[in-house]
Amino acid sequence: MPDRSPAPGDPAATAREKLPAPRRNPVLHAVDLVRETMPPLHPGGAPVIGAVAAGALALRAARGRGTLGAVLTTAAVAAFFRAPHRTTPQRADIAVAPADGTVSVIGDAEAPPELVAKGFPSGPRPRVSAFLSVYDVHVQRMPVDGQVLAVEHRPGTFVSADLPEASEANSRTSVWVRDTAGRDLAVVQIAGLVARRIVCDARPGDEVVAGETYGLIRFGSRVDLLLPPGAEIGVHVGQRTVGAETVLAELGQEP
Repeated sequence: MPDRSPAPGDPAATAREKLPAPRRNPVLHAVDLVRETMPPLHPGGAPVIGAVAAGALALRAARGRGTLGAVLTTAAVAAFFRAPHRTTPQRADIAVAPADGTVSVIGDAEAPPELVAKGFPSGPRPRVSAFLSVYDVHVQRMPVDGQVLAVEHRPGTFVSADLPEASEANSRTSVWVRDTAGRDLAVVQIAGLVARRIVCDARPGDEVVAGETYGLIRFGSRVDLLLPPGAEIGVHVGQRTVGAETVLAELGQEP
């Protein structure tokens, strides 16, 4: 087909270039800005948010006032279930933080017995524990690219999640992940003093990507990451971690 693009210096083309860009509806623009600023919510929070909203609105209807309080209460609860977008480092042989929180314990530990019973290698291995306060993001993320081999839940108590014994005593859900290099890692969601509900969307056989959201613990908790033997931990106790972004460890050579 013949080229119909305007020739350089064409007065009609120059005039079109000077036309102002079409203006967007300011309301739609404001909605887009809010959507881009507000993080999405994890689906696991929907029942809680809905229940709180219904209760707050019922109280407002009964009292005839309190609209602002109902809105603020619902918004505060919704904030617990935010799942912000994260940019995961694209590097080989690293494990990223599975959760936002504060590093509370670093040391060697045995893998959960329920995973060992499924074939997870026994023996001590490096472990990094992060405590999630009620102000932290509560979703959990995969630390590596790989495949889920097992998911096991074990009931337990509900002592404060910042205590070392919480890893053994509290209710927990453990996920065994084998990375693309064949290394075995375990991510353990641990309920806390206030947290009483663990949501885990991972299933055996799932192919996973580092940084993707796979679960949620409601209202304060702890997440342990058990690393392959020989991994070099790159964080220290008291350090803040950002889920999917903070590099917790260098995993070293392939097994």
